[in-house]
Amino acid sequence: MSTDLQSSVTETSAFVAPLREEIARVLIGQNELVERMLICLLTGNHLLVEGLPGLAKTLAINTLATTLSASFSRIQFTPDLLPADVIGTNVYNPDTRQFTAKEGPVFTNLLLADEINRAPAKVQSALLEAMQEKQVTLGGTTRKLPSPFLVMATQNPLDQEGTYPLPEAQMDRFMMKTIVGYPQRAEELAVLRLMSPTMTKPSANEVTNIESISTARSVVDEIHMDEKIEEYLLDLVLATRVEGRGQLSVRQKDVNLDFLAPLLSAGASPRATLVLAQGARALAFLDNRAYVLPEDIKALAPDVLRHRVIPTYEAQAENLDADAIITRILNTLHTP
Repeated sequence: MSTDLQSSVTETSAFVAPLREEIARVLIGQNELVERMLICLLTGNHLLVEGLPGLAKTLAINTLATTLSASFSRIQFTPDLLPADVIGTNVYNPDTRQFTAKEGPVFTNLLLADEINRAPAKVQSALLEAMQEKQVTLGGTTRKLPSPFLVMATQNPLDQEGTYPLPEAQMDRFMMKTIVGYPQRAEELAVLRLMSPTMTKPSANEVTNIESISTARSVVDEIHMDEKIEEYLLDLVLATRVEGRGQLSVRQKDVNLDFLAPLLSAGASPRATLVLAQGARALAFLDNRAYVLPEDIKALAPDVLRHRVIPTYEAQAENLDADAIITRILNTLHTP
C-alpha cells in the first residue's frame, strides 16, 4: 500500500466528516443507517431497510439528498400501484397528436421506495430492473437514470397483511438489509426537545455535491485488501453453504461448522462475496483508511448476509434467525 493512495483517500474523503456533522444536526441517532446509505452510494448499490414506522427513515434519506445537493423522490408502494407509476409512461398530446414520454419518479438520484412489499410483483420487478440496469425503456427509447442512483426500500416487519414479500432472488439485488430499531432514551429525549413547538426545526444545508461521490468511487475501488482478509471474507461466505464448508482456508482447518448443517437451508450467493468486499472498502474510505481491516468485514457481514441466507424450520423452532446464525459463524471462524 502506497502513501500516495492514503493521500488520495484523505483528499477525496474530506467531505465525509462535514457531511456527517450536518446530517447529525437534523437527524438524531441512526448513524448506522446513514453510514449504510453512504456505503451504497459509494459502491453504486442499493439498500433495503426494515423497521417500524416513525423511525426517521424518510428523514434520513431526504437529509442526505439535501446535503449532497442531489434530487430526491419518494414512492409510497400500494397494492394498486402500476409499473408506469414508477418508471413513467407515454402521454398523448392532442395538440401535436403525438405521444411524449413522461418520466416517473425513478428518474432521481436518491429514491425512497416506501413499503416496497405492498406493491405487486410487476411493480417490484420494474423497480428492480431499473436498479440493476440503471436505465428504463419508455416508448421504445432507452433512458439512462441519473448517476449516482440509490434506492432505499423499506419494509414493515410487523404488518404483513396485504403484502407481496420479495422473493429471495430479488432480495439478493440489494447490497444490504439494515435493521432500524428504536432510539436510545437519550436520543429520544434529544428528538423530543428538538421537535418542541417552541424550537425552530433545523434544516440541512448543502455540504458537498454528487460529483464528490462520483470522484470517490474510483478511489474506493483502489483501497487495499490484504490476501488474508480476502481469505477470511471467502471463508465467511462459504461457511453459509453446505458444499462450501469443505473449501475453507488453511487458517480455518481446525474449525468445526457441523452445527450449521441443520440450521441453514440455503447459503449466500457469490454476489454476497463481491458486495461485502465493496462495502468493506467503502467503510475503510469513510474512516479515512487506504486499507481494509477484519473489523470492516465483521461490521458489514450481518447486513450483507441476513437476507441472503435462509434458516431451516428447525432453526426457527429454536428461535434462531439469520442474525443469530451469522453471529455464531463470526464467533467460530478465526479472525486474521
